[in-house]
Amino acid sequence: MHPRLAGPAASPRRLMAMLLPVALLALPLPAAATPSANDLPVEDIQTFAEVFERIKRAYVEEVDDSTLLRNAMRGMLSELDPHSAYLDREEFQSLHESTEGEFGGVGIEVGTQDGQLTVITPIDDTPASRAGLQSRDVILRIDDTPTDRLSLQEAVNLMRGDPGTEISLTIMRQGEEAPRTFTLTREVIRTESVRSELLEPGYGYLRVSQFQTRTGDQVRSALTSMEREGALNGLVLDLRNNPGGVLQAAVAVADAFLDSGLIVYTEGRLPDTEMRFSASTETAAPDVPLVVLINGGSASAAEIVAGALQDQRRGVVMGTESFGKGSVQQIMPLGNGEGLKLTTALYFTPGGRSIQAQGIEPDVQVVRGRLEVAEGSELRVREADLEGHLRSRGEPRTRGELGERLREDYQLGEALNLLKALNVLSQRDR
Repeated sequence: MHPRLAGPAASPRRLMAMLLPVALLALPLPAAATPSANDLPVEDIQTFAEVFERIKRAYVEEVDDSTLLRNAMRGMLSELDPHSAYLDREEFQSLHESTEGEFGGVGIEVGTQDGQLTVITPIDDTPASRAGLQSRDVILRIDDTPTDRLSLQEAVNLMRGDPGTEISLTIMRQGEEAPRTFTLTREVIRTESVRSELLEPGYGYLRVSQFQTRTGDQVRSALTSMEREGALNGLVLDLRNNPGGVLQAAVAVADAFLDSGLIVYTEGRLPDTEMRFSASTETAAPDVPLVVLINGGSASAAEIVAGALQDQRRGVVMGTESFGKGSVQQIMPLGNGEGLKLTTALYFTPGGRSIQAQGIEPDVQVVRGRLEVAEGSELRVREADLEGHLRSRGEPRTRGELGERLREDYQLGEALNLLKALNVLSQRDR
């Protein structure tokens, strides 16, 4: 049983008496041993006990021991990196809901950058995406609460709530001089992670908005459905604004396009954090020409898929540089029903590239309406080589609103053009 620090008049000596047995049990030292880097620092423990006592005695409001200790644990984890966190029962349940694909909220994935609460990406067809929140928006306030002193999990908890209730987000957007405020109404966020359609006969579109438990199965089902309408001459895999999710789902999606080779591997301090995932021979779409769309909102598991397909030369990655979250978080349950989300390893692409703080560089950059071939890429395609350029507004549409969408979404239009060019070049080589 863990010792409990109780009573408003606890002294450093008393707290030390409670804490030191834990330290000694964890790391016993022979009497003549020289202190090593692994020994618990007694002076720092004594300082912690003194701070604890000062807060108990002098803080403007009375704070119970349990709250102080939980705050200390939260602080321990939050100072490690933006993704490690202490999870109470509600937070643990919230994490479970997000991986299963249903929760009450506004539909944004958030993280911290430079100490600021930042939108990684809005989830498709949610209050946040419909209101126009964008990747890299900095959230300054949630209702009347400033975010600069909130942990990431505390911010998430404030944004989630009962469907039908309103929430106000004050954000600062890059390039703008003044903050703007969005008032959103919470909904039940049921995130269907996969949707698909034919852009034109023979050319498919597969959108993966995040990686949930069943995403791999949904991708295979979507591919089968599109192929029933005829053989695919090309496919756009859209991972833009995909914040990531379940590692196994990312592996399953990459495996749908690969029939051999490494997909991703991880490296950490402990043996059980070092994992390798390889493709199986059963593949849903091993030969379909593939363009993968990414942008600054593509993170974590989305970067794993893009990096694997790029390193295996299975597809052309197009768009802008991805977010750069290449760390692995393990969820560790605690005996009290709560848990830890702890960063334990880093992801690496099959070619040995670290995703962390680096991101995935596209083979073909499409930025603000320009198509550029990234330096060092083996693919060399000029605009003049591309067949089937976007139609002018006066020309007929093949599928109603789809033509308008391709005109508005320049990256998607260029992905379709590139697939057509690759198809033409393939036929010439036969």
